[in-house]
Amino acid sequence: MDDAPRGVQSPRPRQQAPHPGFLVHNDKPLLQLHAEIDGRVDAIRAERADWLCGKGCDSCCRRLADIPRLTAAEWDLLQDGLKQMTAARLEDIDRKIAALTGTHTRPVVCPLLDEASGACPVYAQRPVACRTYGFYVQRELGLYCSDIESQVAEGMLSDVVWGNHDAIDQQLAGLGDGRPLTEWWRGETGGIRRSPAT
Repeated sequence: MDDAPRGVQSPRPRQQAPHPGFLVHNDKPLLQLHAEIDGRVDAIRAERADWLCGKGCDSCCRRLADIPRLTAAEWDLLQDGLKQMTAARLEDIDRKIAALTGTHTRPVVCPLLDEASGACPVYAQRPVACRTYGFYVQRELGLYCSDIESQVAEGMLSDVVWGNHDAIDQQLAGLGDGRPLTEWWRGETGGIRRSPAT
């Protein structure tokens, strides 16, 4: 192990995520789940070009109810995005995660968020919860921001075919238990280890 701040384990060959909206059968249940979610999201966006959720809208990332939870499969995929970051950016994330560890202050700002641009630097590798937020409902409970909630209350989104979050939760549970991002980052199997060459 080297002394670099956070690093990258040796990359393992990984099947690429399918094109958004494409349902493909593969041996990666997480990628299949992503494809199903992307299909629902794409269908909503196709019907409503003015949908609020999109690049630069970071209100959900700045107002998380809790520290994001990830399954081992989600953490493994997320590391692919983290490996592409500079040491300085990883150190910044490390500081933010350290500040979150043990705190009970809510709402939580996602430690991965690039707060200056409002963009997610690991967008392609983001967890399921991030992919579904704003597009899925859980029984009668909408999982979306107050802006979308206002549009729902005004009847502006009565024709939207929302995704079924209970079904997503069942599929995600099949991938194993989730752990808070802070635990993955700090855990023995978590935290990315930078190779000496970087």
